[in-house]
Amino acid sequence: MDQPAYKRVLLKLSGEALMGRRCSGIDPEVVSAVAAEIRDVVALGVQLGIVIGGGNIIRGLAASAEGMERTSADYMGMLATVINSLALQSALERAGVTTRVQTAIEMKEVAEPFVRRRAIRHMEKGRVVIFAAGTGNPYFTTDTAAALRAVEINADIILKATKVDGVYDRDPVQYADAVMYDKVSYTEVLNKNLKVMDATAISLCRDNGLFLNVFNLQKAGNIRCVICGEKVGTIVGG
Repeated sequence: MDQPAYKRVLLKLSGEALMGRRCSGIDPEVVSAVAAEIRDVVALGVQLGIVIGGGNIIRGLAASAEGMERTSADYMGMLATVINSLALQSALERAGVTTRVQTAIEMKEVAEPFVRRRAIRHMEKGRVVIFAAGTGNPYFTTDTAAALRAVEINADIILKATKVDGVYDRDPVQYADAVMYDKVSYTEVLNKNLKVMDATAISLCRDNGLFLNVFNLQKAGNIRCVICGEKVGTIVGG
């Protein structure tokens, strides 16, 4: 059996990852496939926390750019992450994985409020904890929420699952000659404005010595490979 390289991990999923080939919303087949991969990782004994974006439903920044008041738009984005979190929780539980959703905005009828010690205790008992509603504050992205929660739960690493193989010097979708980094430092990410996470999230990781592994979620088995220490994607840190 594969041996995990990490004991406690924070997995960051984009909302778009749940769309599949749809233009928006949630593709149940994609969510089920992600849940199956997470189940395999949990079976290795890894303690797992998850943060999901809400871009498949609404992006606060994009809505703000179209004229909506920014704070209201951001709160709408936070609610979108709760919808995604509940969808993933349902898929995980169908796959036999005990899961808890904790929200930064209290909505006790559907999820627990975020309590750091309770979250850690859940993970110690083998439960997956999904952290929803971002940081609970407007003007902060779910990338920043992922970095914050990772630091709070003392995660060994953040795994950022994306649609590309890693971090590139420029957009690989637009530029065929884009070069992927095997490893890149926090300072390079900030100085070169590489689109990994927003500057606040990267700074938080740098200040706390928390490494980040960016990889392609669309390649089956990648989550398990990364957690077992295989060289997949790009390592950000140092």
